[in-house]
Amino acid sequence: MDEKLDLFYNRRSVRKYADRPVSDQQIEQLLKAAMAAPTAMNLKPWEFVVVRDADQLEKLRKISPFSNINAPCAIVVCGNLGVFKRPLMERFWVQDCSAATENLLLAATAFGLGSLWCGLYPIKGMIKSVSQHLELPGSVIPLALVFVGYGAEEKPARTQYDANKIFRERYSDKW
Repeated sequence: MDEKLDLFYNRRSVRKYADRPVSDQQIEQLLKAAMAAPTAMNLKPWEFVVVRDADQLEKLRKISPFSNINAPCAIVVCGNLGVFKRPLMERFWVQDCSAATENLLLAATAFGLGSLWCGLYPIKGMIKSVSQHLELPGSVIPLALVFVGYGAEEKPARTQYDANKIFRERYSDKW
């Protein structure tokens, strides 16, 4: 593997965390990286709710069946549909916020932090529960719950490359 791509191969889903806080400076760096993501028409619909309070984290963990995670911090990535002036453009908020989420995950890896992306959207029950819990306005939709912290587990670098999923020119021609 090419060393220049190690960050991508080292990014793994971490489900066990050390009891060590993530600093405001680290969170700010993660969010700067998240907001460096590409976005349709540069509308930047993303908004983020940082949760570190133990009671708040526990409530979030109970909302998602995928979230029984002991991380000291969760960042809820949201899309604000209120930024869109034309209805057609609001269809791209999921891609925009997903790109921001991936940047956040890669930045966490670069800083030696573990992270885990737990999807919320498009599951209506989880969206409603998280929205109510975080008191989100109606135009703001939670896309993902990202846990961040110092990993208490190590996973080897890997790629999930599969040449069988690649085609040349048309779907009938395998790579």
